[in-house]
Amino acid sequence: MGNTLRLTILMPVRDDWASANELIHRLDRALAAVPCEALVLAVDDLSATPWTPSPSGIGSRIKNIQSLRLRRNLGHQRAIAVGLAYIEQHIPCDAVLVMDADGEDTPEGAVQLLQDFLQAGQSKTVFAARTRRAESLLFQVLYRLYKAAHLLLTGIPVRIGNFSVMPFAHLRTAVVMSELWNHYAAAMVRSKLPLQMVPIPRGQRIAGQSTMNLVELVTHGLSAISVFSDIVGTRLLIVTVLGALLSLAIVPYTGGILFLAALQFIGIATSFHFFLLSNRSAAGFIPTRDYGTFVDSVTEVFRA
Repeated sequence: MGNTLRLTILMPVRDDWASANELIHRLDRALAAVPCEALVLAVDDLSATPWTPSPSGIGSRIKNIQSLRLRRNLGHQRAIAVGLAYIEQHIPCDAVLVMDADGEDTPEGAVQLLQDFLQAGQSKTVFAARTRRAESLLFQVLYRLYKAAHLLLTGIPVRIGNFSVMPFAHLRTAVVMSELWNHYAAAMVRSKLPLQMVPIPRGQRIAGQSTMNLVELVTHGLSAISVFSDIVGTRLLIVTVLGALLSLAIVPYTGGILFLAALQFIGIATSFHFFLLSNRSAAGFIPTRDYGTFVDSVTEVFRA
């Protein structure tokens, strides 16, 4: 391996082209601090508007930009899965930087991730651990509740998102994990590959507004939990059994029976919900084998 890092930057995008264009320019300038040559792969999640790239003025570090357009809208996490599988098969590189295209994952944060990645000998996947969030008070309250629920159900704290750098060796493992189809960060935690976390504050959107609604946010959170569905199911079963035994010991008559029935109903309903979510990965979807079904086209939009 030479001294120059061959870097592929993966960005899922849906109609957020103004932010993506500006972010690419900022990245090209910021990456001057890292000995690398970069290729940007923008995964177009079936945007309603075509991409009009503005590559003028870049080329210092970013040498190539490609757009991978999907045949249907898959959502953020599955767009990442398709992009990773495509990179593993078609873009030889040393590392992959996964980041959002809206600017909340900052170029300065990318440089910090890459520097820590290089210091670790390119042997660990390095994730950004968020130190500050800029969302509304309501969002932050709901997010804290989600983090508590995630920890209670899985025993694993929520500390990372998609913003990360992974070595190619880890990519080869990730793309054979069906869990990747549900949630990228959770799948990497589940992989048990060596990970490192770096505290990095979240940035501000460059342009426009987020289109993700409450239902999509909840689905996103539950998808992360569903990666650990076997752990969740086991914990729920233990709690249900212990609760039933406790209720019978404390209230041995009608009250105990009602309490037992309520606990069983909650356990069955919750388990069934996670069963449905986990089936999204349990159906046998292997990203490196099946991703091509969703690829419509790959277009080179810039070469230095």
